[in-house]
Amino acid sequence: MLRLTLVRHAKTEPAYDGQEDWDRALEARGQRDAPEMGKRLKDRGFKPDKVLSSPAVRALTTATIMVRELGISAGNVIQDERLYLASPKDMLRVIQELGGNAPHLMLFGHNPGITEFAEHISRERSIDNMPTCATYTVQFDIAQWRDLDWNAGLNVEFDYPKKS
Repeated sequence: MLRLTLVRHAKTEPAYDGQEDWDRALEARGQRDAPEMGKRLKDRGFKPDKVLSSPAVRALTTATIMVRELGISAGNVIQDERLYLASPKDMLRVIQELGGNAPHLMLFGHNPGITEFAEHISRERSIDNMPTCATYTVQFDIAQWRDLDWNAGLNVEFDYPKKS
């Protein structure tokens, strides 16, 4: 049984004139939400073995903050440019290629792709929107990530900063 936790990056500042989308940083709320969501995962006993992240500043900053909160070694974080504004199909391919046999994999990405991916990966529920810094954890009855396919997951948990 493998477990996947999807994370949409935390709340981001608007782009400044001439600033590349890639370079957008977290705003104050995002900097508060990321450690809180990491703490929630930790309190539930979720500690991913491997982390995949878009290298865009907002995604990688969110990943860095949450990984620190979870006590995961920075060496377990893999940046992959294909995750920047990735389509669900591209996310599936990256997970299949890089997930290996990590029992718990975590992926940091962007909307709309991460919400669309979440919506199609579980056979139990659909996710209409992953708010900023939302986490969605799904389990799969597979031995290796290369066997991951659509509508195969069993819902474990969906959480986001404003959820009571």
